Formats: sequence, C-alpha cells, structure tokens
Amino acid sequence: MATLNPFVFRPGHSNLHYLDTRCKFFLVCIVSLSLLKANFPACFILLGTLIFFIQQINLELGQTLKHLKYFILFLVFIILARALTIPGDPLVQLYGISITHQGLYEGCLVAFRFFLVMVTGIIFSNTTRPANLKNAVQWYLKPIPFVPEKRVGIMISLALRFLPLILNQANETRNAVHSRCGNLEKNPVKRFIRLTLPLLKKTFLSADHLILAMEARCYCENRTDPEFKPSGKETLFIITSLGFWLCIQFF
Repeated sequence: MATLNPFVFRPGHSNLHYLDTRCKFFLVCIVSLSLLKANFPACFILLGTLIFFIQQINLELGQTLKHLKYFILFLVFIILARALTIPGDPLVQLYGISITHQGLYEGCLVAFRFFLVMVTGIIFSNTTRPANLKNAVQWYLKPIPFVPEKRVGIMISLALRFLPLILNQANETRNAVHSRCGNLEKNPVKRFIRLTLPLLKKTFLSADHLILAMEARCYCENRTDPEFKPSGKETLFIITSLGFWLCIQFF
C-alpha cells in the first residue's frame, strides 16, 4: 500500500487551501526570490511563519522531516563543502584541512535558505490541487506569445502528480531489495543499480499507462478555461509578502 508523503495534496479548510492558486504561485515566487539575499534573522522570521502555516494545515513536522532525510544529508554536505572551501578564520584544523568560521557561516546560511524553499514547496503542494496549479500556470503564460500555455500547464500538473508516485515506487523497490537481502551488498555501485533500474522501469511503465489512458479518453489541450474563485484574502497575503521582500532588499 502506498504511503503518504509530504508532496501530495491534502484536503483541508485552512486559509491557504481556499487561497487563489494564482496568488499562492506568486507568493512562492516572491518567497524564493527573497531568500536569495535573506540573512539569518529574516530566515528565522520566515521559518516561524512557515511553522505557523504547517500547524494550520495539520502537517506532521516529524514525519515530514523523516521523508526529507536525504535532502537534509544534502544540506549537511553543502555546509561541509562551504566550511572547507571558503577561506577565513580557522575553527578546526586537521591534517592541513581547516574549517573556517566564514565558511561555516555561509554554509549554514545557504543550507537554511534551501531548507526554507523546500518547506515552502511542501506547504504549496499540500494546499494546492494539481489541476488548479495547471490552471494557474496556464493563466500566467497565456499573455506570452509563442508559448503553448495549455501544454506547459499539463506538463507541470503531470510532473506534480508523478513526484509522489515515484517516491512511493522508490519505497516499494527499496523494501523489495531489502526483503531479498540486497541491503547486505557491500558494493555501492551494485546497490545503486539494483535500486535505480527497477525504479526507472516502473516509472516509464506508469508513464506509458497514463498516456494510453489519456488517449483512450480522447484527452486534448483545447478545453474550457477554468473559473477562479478568490477567497478575498489574496490582497493581504500579497501585501505582506511584498513587504517582507522589500525589508530584505533594503535592510
């Protein structure tokens, strides 16, 4: 049975669930741009805001962090890489290798920014239906000439739907390998191949089945444009996000 992961939509009654998808898409872009120049105080303010919304949508923080364990390892790698490569005042020296204060600071800041972007995306995924995301992307791209906005919207919607499916298939493949004592293999290349090849095969087969199902139902791009239903709180969210962005830019 497929397990829940933090990248799927969960029905709810929070303000973010009823917020217009176009507004949420704009907010995610503003937050991501703001984090490019955000310092630690700004990052902690945004973290507190995200934790508030996580509580509003009833998302289990511990379970979410468990699913992000490999991403957290990637952040640790970023911190170590920065700490070892950026010159500055050494904190630890061992065999000619030094960890600098400036490098550790920059590494922690960059990792913190990446983590906040990931959490923002998780909140967006949990409160936005893939179909609504497709409609919002189509609305934004419609004024741009020579861009097939309907096709792009469908591609993004399908990618968002496939992400949790791929994660579930990876979990099932890993469990199957462990049940056959594949985790006892000491060669990391063989372990990687035994996990990756079956996962790729399942992913491509799922994509083929989806294409056949869409063709069997005569799916086409020329469909009736959606009607958006704003909640009335979009202006407040936009003004707040723009204020946060301006504060980071000038302070």
